[in-house]
Formats: sequence, C-alpha cells, structure tokens
Amino acid sequence: MSALPLRPCPTPFWLRNGHLQTFLASSGFRARGANPMLEAARDVILEAGDGIRLLGSHSRHPGAVPKGLVVLLHGWEGSIGSTYMLCTGRALYRRGYEVFRLNFRDHGRSHHLNRGIFYAVLLDEVFEAVTQVAAAAAGLNVFLAGFSLGGNFALRIARRCETHPIPNLRQVVAVSAALDPEVSTARADRHPLIRRYFLKKWRRSLAIKQQLFPDLYDVSDILRLQTLREITDALLERYSQYPSARVYFQAYTLTGDALQSIAVPTALLTAQDDPIIPVRDYHELRANELTRVVVEPHGGHNGFLEGPRLRSRYETWLADMFDGYGAVRP
Repeated sequence: MSALPLRPCPTPFWLRNGHLQTFLASSGFRARGANPMLEAARDVILEAGDGIRLLGSHSRHPGAVPKGLVVLLHGWEGSIGSTYMLCTGRALYRRGYEVFRLNFRDHGRSHHLNRGIFYAVLLDEVFEAVTQVAAAAAGLNVFLAGFSLGGNFALRIARRCETHPIPNLRQVVAVSAALDPEVSTARADRHPLIRRYFLKKWRRSLAIKQQLFPDLYDVSDILRLQTLREITDALLERYSQYPSARVYFQAYTLTGDALQSIAVPTALLTAQDDPIIPVRDYHELRANELTRVVVEPHGGHNGFLEGPRLRSRYETWLADMFDGYGAVRP
C-alpha cells in the first residue's frame, strides 16, 4: 500500500517561514485542551535486552475495538510529552487508534532506568521495544511513526525488518527525518535560536545523568561547551568506543541508497524550508519500491502547520493513510 499524498491546502502566507514553523511545532499552545489519549495513558517499562529498560506510555481504547495501534517515536531531546507527540497522538486516538509513545533512553523521565547514556546509534534496544509492543498487540495492525531523530530510528527499523520482520507492522512513516546527522548537527549549530534550544535541553539532560550516576559521569566541563558538535566530540571521546564524531554519525546516516533494503511500506515527509534537514538528501535518495517520499514547500522541521489553530497536516495524513489498511481482529 502506498502512502496517501497530503491533502491540497496552501500554507497561509504568515506560516510560510521554516523557522517559524519549526518553533511553533513545539509550542505548548498547540497541545492545550482536552486530550483523551492522555486520560487513557498508562506508563509501561519495557525490558529491551542486556538489562536496558525503556519507558513508554500506552493509551488503550477501553471497551472499544481499535482500528490499530500506532507507535510514536520522538525527536532528539524530545520525549513522549513533546507537543508534536501529544497532538499527533490525540488526533490518532480520536480517529480510533491505540497509541504507544516510546521514550528513548535518557529522554523524558527515564534517566534513572539505565546507567549507560543515550547514543543515536542504539538501534537494538529501540527495535526490541517496538517489537514487544507490536507482539503485545497481536491481532491489530501496527503502525510506526517517528519525528526527526525518531524518523531516523523508524527508517532503520523498517530496514531491519528485512532480516527480523515484525509480522503485524504494516506501515512506517518518518516525518522530518534526519538522514545525514553530521550535516544536521552543523546546520543546527549555525542557527543561534535552534542551537540555544537544543543546548539548553541537552545540558539539562546530561546534568541529570551526572547527578544520578556521579560514579560514572563528570560532565561539568562539557556542559560549558558552546556548540552541539563540541559536546558531541567531548562525550564520544570520554564515554564511547567511537574514534571520532564522523565515524559515529556515519553509523546512522541514511543517505543515497541506504534505504534500498526497506522491507515495510514506508513514507517520508519533509519540507523544502526545513532549517535543520537539507532537502537535497531526500531528492538524492535511491529508495526501493516500498518507499515513498513527499516533499512539501513549507513546513519547517516537524511543523506542517496550517491555520490559526496550528494543527499539523500530518495528523490527518497519518490517520487517513492508516485507515486504508482496515481494522483487524482475530
């Protein structure tokens, strides 16, 4: 099944700025109001192998037969409580889907669960968590959607399904996925507001980790560094086995023909005006027949907002796409 295109709807002129779209995408204003997904949410700790534990939140439909289950993966230094996760989950829940929002290691309220720190290359534990969630939903169609770094994880999961299939995973969607993390890090560093936003969140996260595990981590000097790349270099040198940031970034780069082995119907959504993700990476992809790429002129990073209520177009797009598979129950 191929992905549906976004519904034709010109972006209002006052939202045709990629930076504005990017910052509004994370605005708490968008998540205001009733959210039945949150009312039904229950925390779940998943054992993801090798003693790793990941925190998620599952919103079931009590007493109803759901259309399916959607697993949502947040972006770097986001969490299951990020605005785009709350808004997307709410829209899908209202359309009849169960929603499982998964935190990566050291994101959200999960720093205490693991002694090791988060790296974006840690696919095994995320794949295992998604596999467990899908297995627990036996009889339901399962869908996976990731945002930014979460989109990168979603694409790697779709690729791994070639050798380790998840039987009821029907569709994968990557929104504003980082395909070349080294370039995206450099672009984020070039924009003062974006750099400041991520630095603030990353420094807070690292400080929490140091406070929880003072026998393992002393990042006091690293917290004083002024760019994302400098902190990346310092952390990798001190606490990883990677000889350089370039080798590290390359381990989860998805450019060129990296998606040739995608084994699940997959849709990628990006915007020409994304200030973090260069659109040329998408134009140069050599993907297989299961993969569809949608490039919108406006949308920024994780935005695609339309109208004064600042709803994202992908909220409806995802539900429409998933509806095409029909509900399944044993």
